[in-house]
Amino acid sequence: MNRTVAIVGRPNVGKSRLFNRLARRRISIVHDQPGVTRDVISAEIEDGGYTLLDTGGIGYRGLDTPAALTKASEAQVDFAITTAALILFVIDGLSGLSSLDEKIAAMLRRSKKQVRLVINKADFDDDKIQLAEAYRLGLGEPLRVSAEHGRGESDLREAILASLGPVPPERDPDAMRDAAQALGVCFIGRPNVGKSSLSNRLLQSDRLIVSPVPGTTRDSVELAFDFKGRDGKFYPFRLIDTAGIKAATKLASPVEYFSRLRSLDAIKNTDVVFLVLDAVEGVTQQDKAIAGEAIKEKKPIVLVVNKWDLIRDAFKKDGGFAPYKDERDYRSKYEHALFERLYFTPGAPVIFVSAMNGYEVDRMLNAAVKLNRLLDTKLATAKLNKCIGYLAERTPPPAIGGRRFRIYYATQTGNRPFRIKIFCNREETLSESYRRYLEAGLVEEFGLNGCPIYFDLVGKERPEPGTSFSALREAQERARPEAPTPKWRASESAETKSSSRNETLED
Repeated sequence: MNRTVAIVGRPNVGKSRLFNRLARRRISIVHDQPGVTRDVISAEIEDGGYTLLDTGGIGYRGLDTPAALTKASEAQVDFAITTAALILFVIDGLSGLSSLDEKIAAMLRRSKKQVRLVINKADFDDDKIQLAEAYRLGLGEPLRVSAEHGRGESDLREAILASLGPVPPERDPDAMRDAAQALGVCFIGRPNVGKSSLSNRLLQSDRLIVSPVPGTTRDSVELAFDFKGRDGKFYPFRLIDTAGIKAATKLASPVEYFSRLRSLDAIKNTDVVFLVLDAVEGVTQQDKAIAGEAIKEKKPIVLVVNKWDLIRDAFKKDGGFAPYKDERDYRSKYEHALFERLYFTPGAPVIFVSAMNGYEVDRMLNAAVKLNRLLDTKLATAKLNKCIGYLAERTPPPAIGGRRFRIYYATQTGNRPFRIKIFCNREETLSESYRRYLEAGLVEEFGLNGCPIYFDLVGKERPEPGTSFSALREAQERARPEAPTPKWRASESAETKSSSRNETLED
């Protein structure tokens, strides 16, 4: 049963604000500037059992927006109208009807869809609302709401359910389980590196607007799809396409500021992050900053080098791509330079892809599935301590303030991300470079490529002034963690006791 509701209307009538009100979350960017929303944004309304769609304004002809983008945005609106079982046509109750409203109403009447007319911005007395004009549209009794203050919200929710019918008593348990277990992945990166193109390639549709104009995507768009892995099984995915992340100092408008916030929030709400890089331009300082945001949120990361088709085409030509010998040489040099800049992502998978022709795109999802499995790895305590001991012996930590960092014992305390509690002498003596050295060593030893590791340091208690040496020594002994007895040692001890008992009986 189709239970999809689309919100449509001309620009700047409050569609995105109404969408957020019904979704009870700040999903779409809300701003007085018309034409902010471009892609179709969706949200699941659990208490109503339907999918809500927010769309771009119909008929926007802004000077700051290329005609191609306007056309693509309106194509997205057509998609939403075709998909929806119910359309909420929103008009501005304060400014009254416009000729564009009448054209949209005529288009909706021709669509033969269920349409409910919603008069927004009804924040004041009804005397200021032009009801007579609304009835002239021929779309029935209008609903008066205030998306900003919540007036009429409950009536609107009831009207939606009345049009769609009651919430299905039972939902498909398999579909609910798949939705809950769906692996969340998101594309992050600078503007115009091909994030939306890669998303469309994975979805095998033109669901997202793609344009050479930087900053085309503004909202974070979340979509679900299934992927058939190399093992023949289907894996449910939850894909988030984000706006290009600019440096905070280069944001030119409030819209860009909120786009940046939505992209950073998407990182928090995903399982695996795809950092998209440009194969021609290489790794920039902004790429490094964006990768740092993913590491800050302790998310596993896959490094995706897009536009590889340009590199392959360059080497097929007679001139090649100087000064590199061939494609293999360029790939090797690129990867070396990549990890020199992104040194804080040890072992992260690097995948060279092309959104244009689909080259190696499936490898991204295979890498995400593998990373997701790695996050559940349990690290044996004995092997963990042996590895850390070897790393500290191979490269002793530097002395800071006359004191050297010393590790007594380590144990894993959590996954997603890997959390390792380290009992040490003084936690402040662990430098950031030595922390990265330990992390890289553990990633290599346990094969945790791309997985973040978080160290929880527990230092020795500082003595109170006047504490005696003997009291301090006793406190240290009580605080020292007791290392578990290795299995081979325990079995050896049992054999020794058994042997001693048998010798006594024989005597």
